[in-house]
Amino acid sequence: MEPLTDIIRLLRPKAVLSKLVSGAGKWCVRYEKFGHPSFALVLKGSCWLALDGQDPGQLNAGDFVFLPMTPAFTLASDLEASPVLISSDRFSEHLPERRHGDQTAAPSVLLQSGYFIFDPVNAPLLLYYLPDLIQIRSSNSGIDGISEVIKLIEREAGGNRMGRELILERLVEILLLKSLRSTESDIELQKGGLLAGLRDPQIAIALRSIHFDVSHRWTVAELARQSGMSRSSFADRFAGTVRSTPIEYVLQLRMALAKDMLRREKRTLADVALTVGYESTSAFSTAFKRVAGISPGAFARRVLPDSEGS
Repeated sequence: MEPLTDIIRLLRPKAVLSKLVSGAGKWCVRYEKFGHPSFALVLKGSCWLALDGQDPGQLNAGDFVFLPMTPAFTLASDLEASPVLISSDRFSEHLPERRHGDQTAAPSVLLQSGYFIFDPVNAPLLLYYLPDLIQIRSSNSGIDGISEVIKLIEREAGGNRMGRELILERLVEILLLKSLRSTESDIELQKGGLLAGLRDPQIAIALRSIHFDVSHRWTVAELARQSGMSRSSFADRFAGTVRSTPIEYVLQLRMALAKDMLRREKRTLADVALTVGYESTSAFSTAFKRVAGISPGAFARRVLPDSEGS
């Protein structure tokens, strides 16, 4: 399978909210860490965005920003202005519009923003491989497709028609795929991860091979041969690019798939073990407990009541 598609399917995003954010005059707001994924498309004007621990950057009309885990950040027309604190619970308030700064003047900046929720079963495992920030400029050829999807999300989220939740879930999946594959800036990829790996032609071969047949008994030597590299060069390059050794990446993907099957499908442990590449349930159980901290049987019993209602 395609790596990005696999990751998004395992994250199982659910759409929650879409609203307008506007600002007028001189303003500065500081958002507490939210933790869930969020996005914004600048419809008009410009403003500053400063994530904790990163240099501030300017957002201009037509730019798109996606934050997989939404850390604490500052949004402002002027970063020198005294910030107004917005708590994490207010981040998810169901308001048609949030206005910053002068409440009577016409807004000089307008953003269509939203947030959604990833399945908590696999989110901590998989988000490690995504960048903290994806910023796509208005000059990027993929921005038109992203803005169209956001319009559809806004329209669907504002109604209560039949099939609304399912349509929103599919639209969010499309938004994620379009944003993840449209990023072209090296700035967002400096920390490495899945996107950085897929941009490296030789590492991408290995990643696609792993996702195509996760149950295969992969070795570093075999993945290196497929990528046309020596074993040592491949291992160093994979680790430096993806932020994980090749075998650890295989393990994490197998366990994410196993968790998904245990939660959503009525399959025996032996069947799940074989599907993700283990010939014995004991070997699978050992690997699963190493990653999840509990046995697969205990995990299945813990999450089964949730899965019945999801």
